[in-house]
Parts: sequence; structure tokens; C-alpha cells
Amino acid sequence: MTRDNIVLDQLVELINYHGGVDALGEAIGTLMNFAMRIEREDALDAKPYERTDRRQGYANGYKPKTLHARIGDIPLKVSH
Repeated sequence: MTRDNIVLDQLVELINYHGGVDALGEAIGTLMNFAMRIEREDALDAKPYERTDRRQGYANGYKPKTLHARIGDIPLKVSH
């Protein structure tokens, strides 16, 4: 199973469990966190804990942030 399928499964489960509009904020947060993780991997040219010759740097975990939007607060994990 690819990482794309795992995130999509999580989004569908989230929306099914919480129901439509109530889950949108959390679903968007999950999607944004996934996109930021992919961007981080692309920038470093390596996955977390992967050691390769082509690695372009290091990241030091995540910092919790909240995006305040019309649909509610969206929890994010921003890389630092």
C-alpha cells in the first residue's frame, strides 16, 4: 500500500466517523500535514530516518501550530 492510500483511507475514515462538515477541519489538517511531509522529504531528498549519500540536510521534528479558518481551527505539524 502506498502512502497516498494510507492518507486517503484516514481521511475517509475521519469523515465517516465524524460526519461531513464537522470533520472538514481535521480532514484538511490531515491533508495539509501530509503535503508538508512530502515537501519536507522532497527538500531533503530523503525520507525520515533514511541515510543516503544524496540527502540534502536534516530536519528536527515538528512544531504544533493551529490555522484559524472559517471552518474551524485546523491543527498542523510544521517541520522545523
